[in-house]
Amino acid sequence: MSDEIQLTPRREHLEPLVPNQMKWDFVLVCDKHKPGSKKEAKRKQFLEELEKKGFIIKEIEDKKLFYGVHAPSEIFQKYQFLLRNPDGGLQNHHMQEDVPITTRIHIVNFILQNTEISCEDPFGGKQEQRRGSNPETLRRLIKAKVFEAAFPLHEQGELRILLKRNWAQWRKILKEQPIEPIRSYFGEKVALYFVWLGWYTRILFPAAVLGPLVFLYGCFHFDSSQVSKEICEANTTIMCPLCDQNCPFWQLSDTCTYAKVTHLFDNEGTILFAVLMALWATVFLELWKRKRAEVVSDWELYWWDEDEEELALQLINNPEHTLKEYQHSYIRSTILLLLVLLMITVLIGIAHGLVIYRVVATVVFTQSNFEFIRERASTVAVMTGAVLHYITIIIMTKVNRRVALFLCDLETPRTFSERENIFTVKIFTFQFFTYFSSLIYIAFFLGRINGRPGNYVRVAGKWRLEECHPSGCITDLFIQMAIIMTLKQTLSNLVEYLTPWLKLRFLKSLANPTNKDKVHTEKGPQDSCKEQWLKNYQLSEVNVFSLFDEFLEMMIQYSFTTIFVAAFPLAPLLAFFNNLFEIRLDAIKMVQLHRRIVPRKAKDIGIWLQVLEAIGILAVIGNGLVIAITSDFIPMQVYKYTYSPCKLQKRTDINCLTGYINYSLSVFRVQDFEWQMKLPEKLPDFMRSGITECRYRDYRNSDDYNYSVQFWHVFAARLAFLILFEHVALCIKLIAAWYVPDIPQSVKNKHLKKKYENLQRELSIMDRSTEV
Repeated sequence: MSDEIQLTPRREHLEPLVPNQMKWDFVLVCDKHKPGSKKEAKRKQFLEELEKKGFIIKEIEDKKLFYGVHAPSEIFQKYQFLLRNPDGGLQNHHMQEDVPITTRIHIVNFILQNTEISCEDPFGGKQEQRRGSNPETLRRLIKAKVFEAAFPLHEQGELRILLKRNWAQWRKILKEQPIEPIRSYFGEKVALYFVWLGWYTRILFPAAVLGPLVFLYGCFHFDSSQVSKEICEANTTIMCPLCDQNCPFWQLSDTCTYAKVTHLFDNEGTILFAVLMALWATVFLELWKRKRAEVVSDWELYWWDEDEEELALQLINNPEHTLKEYQHSYIRSTILLLLVLLMITVLIGIAHGLVIYRVVATVVFTQSNFEFIRERASTVAVMTGAVLHYITIIIMTKVNRRVALFLCDLETPRTFSERENIFTVKIFTFQFFTYFSSLIYIAFFLGRINGRPGNYVRVAGKWRLEECHPSGCITDLFIQMAIIMTLKQTLSNLVEYLTPWLKLRFLKSLANPTNKDKVHTEKGPQDSCKEQWLKNYQLSEVNVFSLFDEFLEMMIQYSFTTIFVAAFPLAPLLAFFNNLFEIRLDAIKMVQLHRRIVPRKAKDIGIWLQVLEAIGILAVIGNGLVIAITSDFIPMQVYKYTYSPCKLQKRTDINCLTGYINYSLSVFRVQDFEWQMKLPEKLPDFMRSGITECRYRDYRNSDDYNYSVQFWHVFAARLAFLILFEHVALCIKLIAAWYVPDIPQSVKNKHLKKKYENLQRELSIMDRSTEV
């Protein structure tokens, strides 16, 4: 039988004020430290500080020490008085205290996290005495292994059962979420996350339908594209070798299938889809602002002030708290900016490393003994590069977090919410470059900075950079995005779910055989407390980043869905199906697999809204650049209306893109190859005589290899389209933002009537007092 110790017997009469199952607001867990050790002394000192604030503490001894913490009612009375009871609407109220349990947990957590103890050691030397000027908080004590964990308890009542039955079930994947019970159990911040995620998924449905339609349009024209036909029939067009070491000349018709696949994504429907997605991103944000206003108004948190609440909690915790005012240092800001730029440079350097990998891999695969790999060396290099990119994403995500936290500490934010905002901006910036640096290279630089035959740009003077396929680079971008997005939404979610599930199953399997008999013999309320605490302790740990990680994951997905959607029109469909599972996955984790997350109040999704707006602007720029630079849409239009037979010969009996492939390929004389080029001694089977010329993708003159007139025509057309597209798309975004008000008129009228009624009431009170 385990020992149980009541540390505060003088307050025993206060315990019956609350039901037994809601008795303990928090549980602290620690190892059994050696008596007289520093860790033991700090633990006792921290618990004594809580006692001084009126907390009831109960100890249960098992393999570890568990301390139940119950806060005095005076704390919540002060909170209600200072903030004039900001809680409204349906909440899970306490039986005896008019404070929602979510607010209660939030207040207790704040006091625990901000309770300080002195670092002085009465038996230590001068070095330990000097440390006393820097007090320790619970966060530092956990880091120093004085305590192992601190968490609120999951309820055993009907509300959690309701959430398990109606929300945290895979079979409820198509059912509407019970937002009010979620709010009552996890607080407004978590509830707003699920409101946003559900709303995002709902608005994503039209884009998820439109994307496959663009793909199907390409499928219907799979065999009818004039460009694909010319590539498939170009068995007399000899292309220059793809590498320097004994790579053969090859026929353009060898890439017939690749050209047809490219047309699935690079067609006329892509342009319209990109414009519509820019409009969709704006409409989604404006509709979300309206939805948020309605939800927060119903929760009576429309005028809630986070800074005011944090100040009130500081005063409740310590009436002598010194106000920390706003400060700004240009020197510190400059240093932080330089450090951020340094980190971004490192991330771009990693993307360059991936480029070098693809360059070397292409050479290696080209010389492979397997014909399948040898013939598709470039595609295999891109695919393996995408997998390697995903691995670097996993590694750099952990590095980015540590760097962002370090920079936050340097910035010394004033409040927790300010720290959260600063951290959000930094980590999203780092993650954005981690995910998209390689994609940006493929989209806008691949095949454009590699030089030409006879004058290639080389890595370390040895390996030449990659080239685009004659039908364009957009398929390479599609492959990269498809692999990364698929791996992220499958492997990451599997790990996210299976890790806590397997851990819980393992711990239960260890506990059941040894404790099965004891559970039936131990009786009484203390045993039920111990059982509940142990069950909660076995669940996976949560921290301040738990909800943050969910938001960050969705922001990266939103970036994939909007920024390069012109190259990957199936992205909205993948995101839609992923979100259907993501909602239930997060629900199951929070209700069944993880410890209870600390509730927090919120009236919006915070700085994530600004992140969404920034992504919307990047989506306009990114899709405009993809169409103008990555896609072959502009060169084909220039040819069609300037150099085609329809224009020059006034012919109407043929497709106006006839001859486009020959127009887009330049001629190179084999005798002008560089010294690094080692041509194979044996001629290809399709050649009966020596090869004197080969073709490559570019617009250059055949005599001096300078850019031709066609190049400058195409360049001017790309630039003009980019400017026009972005201005039109941004104008559409501005018109949509103006057309859809952020706040519904019903919400405005509701608050207007409330103000009017309050003024009327005050006026009537004043009139009655004057008459008296």
